[in-house]
Amino acid sequence: MKVSREKWENNFSEWFDRVLSEGEFYDYGRYPVKGMGVWTPYGFRLRKNIIEIIRNLLDGTGHEEVLFPLLIPEDLLRKESEHIRGFEGEVFWVTMGGHEQLDVKLALRPTSEVAITYFESLWYKSYRQLPKKLYQIVSVFRYETKATRPMIRLREVTTFKEAHTLHETYEDAERQVWEAVEIYKKFFDILGIPYIISRRPEWDKFAGAVFTIAFDTVMPDSRVLQIGTVHHLGTHFTKAFDYKIQKKDGTLDYPHQTSYGVSDRVVAASIAVNGDDHGPVLNPYIAPIKVVVIPIPAKTEEGTEKVFEYAREIMKVLNDTGIKAVIDEDRDKTPGEKFYVWELKGVPIRAEVGPRELKEGAVFLKRRDTFEGRSVKKENLVSEVNSLMREIYENLKKRAWEFLNSKIKRANTLDEAKKLLEAKAGVVEVPWCGRDECGLKLEDELQARVLGSPVGEVKVEGKCVVCGNEAKSLLRVAKTY
Repeated sequence: MKVSREKWENNFSEWFDRVLSEGEFYDYGRYPVKGMGVWTPYGFRLRKNIIEIIRNLLDGTGHEEVLFPLLIPEDLLRKESEHIRGFEGEVFWVTMGGHEQLDVKLALRPTSEVAITYFESLWYKSYRQLPKKLYQIVSVFRYETKATRPMIRLREVTTFKEAHTLHETYEDAERQVWEAVEIYKKFFDILGIPYIISRRPEWDKFAGAVFTIAFDTVMPDSRVLQIGTVHHLGTHFTKAFDYKIQKKDGTLDYPHQTSYGVSDRVVAASIAVNGDDHGPVLNPYIAPIKVVVIPIPAKTEEGTEKVFEYAREIMKVLNDTGIKAVIDEDRDKTPGEKFYVWELKGVPIRAEVGPRELKEGAVFLKRRDTFEGRSVKKENLVSEVNSLMREIYENLKKRAWEFLNSKIKRANTLDEAKKLLEAKAGVVEVPWCGRDECGLKLEDELQARVLGSPVGEVKVEGKCVVCGNEAKSLLRVAKTY
């Protein structure tokens, strides 16, 4: 069966909104506060599966989970001036408690660098306690003034995983940056989300950071979505708090920090990067339901009852071995109508059970990514499903990376870059002299966002597309969310 992806690629915005709503992942636009959505049970389970992956990766690399209060006093938030300037226009403020005006305004947490630095200054006094790696998974609030988008651009980000680490030296903090990059690479690889890694330009790094490393992916409409960031914070925040530790040589000095985060966008990308005109195709390892069992009615009521009974047996066999399966027993829907519903939910495998399968002691398995099917004996069901999940996972990952790679282009002139962006190229890489003024002019000329320079060794040839001087690196430019 030929799988069409025309709507997925050419009408992605409409496709995504429809999938979230009809697939029952996320209810957006009906909650009476702009920029806030509701996780429905099915979507919440997908979110939970994704969170558990990053939690296991962090726990396995010496990170410790914490939970900080939502409210941050204004005087604490203003401790680091560069940081608050970067967030001030996005902060939600609480000014009343009941009928009383508060003495100190309270911010709904936009991020937690200042709050966590404050407590690190109370908890950690010596190099012997370092490095220290903390993280939390919480809601953050930002008064987003641009057009909000479900899961992508929100005023309440409900799945904000922020890690904060503390180190004796700059070098150890930088080592942690690259450890974080490796953690995120593993995370996105498990999810099957392809990515590019860039060092953000000076004018677009995190407020208060020495430098920022970002992970981006290309969505079906060729717009780029930032899915993760890692920041070397140096001593910006510890100096703001006049927070010093005893170093190994006995002196007192400011410790160095890093922070890194992912958000609801990871769930959005997990739904979006693999899809077709029928809906999403979920990675089998994060899908809330791995297999949906669809009974195909017989010609008689008695035969149909036997088919349904057999279908329940199949579901039990799978669930008893840890493969999450459900059966659709809705008698008012035809099998075709059920196929439509479960395809919209992205369930990786469909197990069809009819009179023939009942007679032969078999199950017909159909994979969601290619719609190819095969009949397997009941006694081989579990091994076949496990094998099929591995095949689907590898195929989805390969397909997603092929799409991303097809969306990265090189240009040697501004005009060439402009034409590529207009043609929905995705990410355009251009030679760059390294000067901020040329990068900012590039954004202005192309009406696009600079993502940064590729991380790692990259062959650079040619002249800067803005000033004509010798290029020192490549600069990535894209239309973004």
